[in-house]
Amino acid sequence: MLGGALGSVGSISVHDGRISSIESESDGKADFVGCDVFPGFIDVHNHGAVGVDVNSADAAALMRVATFLASNGVVAWMPTLVPDSQENYKRAIDAITELMLMQAGKPVAQALGVHYEGVYASHPMCGALRSQYFREWNGAIGLPKIDSGVHLMTVAPEVPGGIELIEGLVADGWVVSIGHTKADATALDKAFAAGARHITHFFNAMTGIHHRDLGVAGWGLANELITFDIIADGIHVAPEMLRLAIEAKGPQRVSLISDSVAPTGLGDGVFDLWGEDVSVENGRTQNQRGSIAGSVCTMLDAARMVRAIGFGHAEVAAMTSANPARLLGLSGRGKIAVGNQADLVGLLTSGEIAFTMIRGEII
Repeated sequence: MLGGALGSVGSISVHDGRISSIESESDGKADFVGCDVFPGFIDVHNHGAVGVDVNSADAAALMRVATFLASNGVVAWMPTLVPDSQENYKRAIDAITELMLMQAGKPVAQALGVHYEGVYASHPMCGALRSQYFREWNGAIGLPKIDSGVHLMTVAPEVPGGIELIEGLVADGWVVSIGHTKADATALDKAFAAGARHITHFFNAMTGIHHRDLGVAGWGLANELITFDIIADGIHVAPEMLRLAIEAKGPQRVSLISDSVAPTGLGDGVFDLWGEDVSVENGRTQNQRGSIAGSVCTMLDAARMVRAIGFGHAEVAAMTSANPARLLGLSGRGKIAVGNQADLVGLLTSGEIAFTMIRGEII
């Protein structure tokens, strides 16, 4: 049984890896007190950490990432691949598949599937992605998949055949997100009609808002049925703009992501990432082309950021867990509710992790 600040909730009982009861008052048997308890964080956009890059890692290295993530409150994640060769994609998918077998029953952040970022992307909006590996739609998805895994792809709708691609992905059960794009409103409306319902790392690698041109960002805010994720590190998006975007869209339609890359957790320095040197200084990444190359923040950092700019417990819980779970179609996950999987994280008033619980096991 756990005790903590859960609004009116005083204690949570767990049995066989699931939440069995929630009491409004603690009976004095709580293992943890004096902390805020949240549903465990779910990160839908993560390229790696602790020196490990998802594109090049084997399963054992990915387990080190999963351990690091769990220590920072993450209970589930989507290993995210940047554009690469078909051969490297196949090797990476084999490693993620092996990871998903290895992780069963272990107290590590659980990999849910794969997120392909920017395979079909706009060259002018490539950001830190390697445009030499961008593809043209030829009528077949042609990307390796994981048996029984969740599949997410970030797509620029304006690429040749982009709308047909989105239709094909949706028909094949993929979650489609719009990103690395400068699509106009007509193309975005067509992407929405084809089944795209989400936007990747809002504001970044897309056109912004102009009073005579919505841009991708303006379209995303104006369409009430579109959700988006956003990097809450204070670098990719200024804190003031982060607050404005969340308030405009509503916390129930926003997911926080880390967009973490391999140097996360290693401090400042220069690192080899995706074939070039990437520097990290005071939490900011920069590649040799001058672009931000992902983040070195964690979901814990993101949760702290949105709490610091004024969002409350329920809003943070929605953005770090319930909304990502809904995006990925996960049932029984993302909320503290009787019958749901017992994935929880406790935060001290200092913002530090008190505990992470995955399927009822505290680590």
